[in-house]
Amino acid sequence: MSDSPRVVGVAGSLRETSYTRLAVGRALDGVRRAGGTPEPIDLREYDLPTYDADRGSAGDADAFTARFRAADAVLLGTPMYHGSYSSTLKTALDYCGFEEFEDKTVGLLAVAGGGFPVTALEHLRSVCRALNAWVIPHQVAVPRAHAQFEDGDLVDEALDDRALTLGRRAVQYADIEPDPDSFEGEQNVGAR
Repeated sequence: MSDSPRVVGVAGSLRETSYTRLAVGRALDGVRRAGGTPEPIDLREYDLPTYDADRGSAGDADAFTARFRAADAVLLGTPMYHGSYSSTLKTALDYCGFEEFEDKTVGLLAVAGGGFPVTALEHLRSVCRALNAWVIPHQVAVPRAHAQFEDGDLVDEALDDRALTLGRRAVQYADIEPDPDSFEGEQNVGAR
């Protein structure tokens, strides 16, 4: 790892005015403030068709996974859809495996139109554990997103601080040496 950890931020939303992208951007501001190098990944810029294991890599998957793999840490942000994370993010992550995730530090952020998006965070945490990533204990949940932003900025100071803290933690723990492989990772033979 370099002196300035590279932290990619992936927002699992295709919306033009995405609250998820705004929140991930704020976490990336925390990366910058902590001395890291923030790199947003806009999934709208990648052609990522639904993953087909028989076909393997398709569209821009190789370019996406190369950026993911080169990062020292990753921030994953998602809107909550039906109690889980978005299909956009799911498709992107389906192209990833142990090569992209194993021993990587990952921070999680979820946005909801309604109440707290806790289940989306739990589901992402499970995916990351199954690929032996080290998931930062601190996470960000943005409830009632339409009321949390004004002119692109988080208006709740405590929530803004949580997003900045997530970015700082990504830099702080970018070179952490994780514990032995997780039970979920040992069972995940399909991703090897």
